[in-house]
Amino acid sequence: MLRVEKFLILTICCVFLVLSAAAQTQDSYEYQSEFIWGINKNTSGGLIGGIVFKKARKLNDRVLETFGLELMNVKHPQEVRRSSSTTGNYFIYGKSNYLYAIRLQYGRDLILFKKAPQQGAEIKSIFAIGPTIGVVAPYYIEYYPNNNDMVSVRTPWNPSISIGDIGGTGRVFEGLGESKIVPGLNIKAAMNFELGTIKSQVTGFEAGFLMDIYTEKIEIMPTAKNYSVFPTLFLTLFYGSRK
Repeated sequence: MLRVEKFLILTICCVFLVLSAAAQTQDSYEYQSEFIWGINKNTSGGLIGGIVFKKARKLNDRVLETFGLELMNVKHPQEVRRSSSTTGNYFIYGKSNYLYAIRLQYGRDLILFKKAPQQGAEIKSIFAIGPTIGVVAPYYIEYYPNNNDMVSVRTPWNPSISIGDIGGTGRVFEGLGESKIVPGLNIKAAMNFELGTIKSQVTGFEAGFLMDIYTEKIEIMPTAKNYSVFPTLFLTLFYGSRK
């Protein structure tokens, strides 16, 4: 809960600053399309939740049609990093699978406030929906069998391995070839704040709510409760271009 409260405070502060800037808006400038990419931080991810891409084109003076792609690493709420007593490296005890979410999105952006040239902010409300491809990959660990500190073995986590024998996680993306695909659906509602001062560039942030709904429960930590629905609050810092 503390993590969610900090996230909300940060988002509210950003919104307050943007609304103050929006009060300066005068004559707006026009554009027909934009492309943005960004770094995402959310309550179901780590330090960096993932990356997002979005293409938009205007349908009329106030509405944009959008096509989005999001690539995310989704964590279980009970994941806790531990330090190995053997090597000092970190691992997550009890984690059996990674969950990577590949989200395709189609939606609408509604322009609430237009920005003036080189001042103010453009503010949009956002709604998008689309399929989610859940990639469930085994979580590999490195451990030292038979208390042998010289020889290590990398294997998917299983509860029979003593926590004292674990030396860390496996290699990056190890086990991805053994992944299971679980289909799902994602729904997103958010506010978008564009703060750039150059007409051809887009800079700002997006804050809101997103939910992934899968066709079955995803086993990330077998000893804890697992879910088929993953709600999250998010903040995305983005950059792009428009014309």
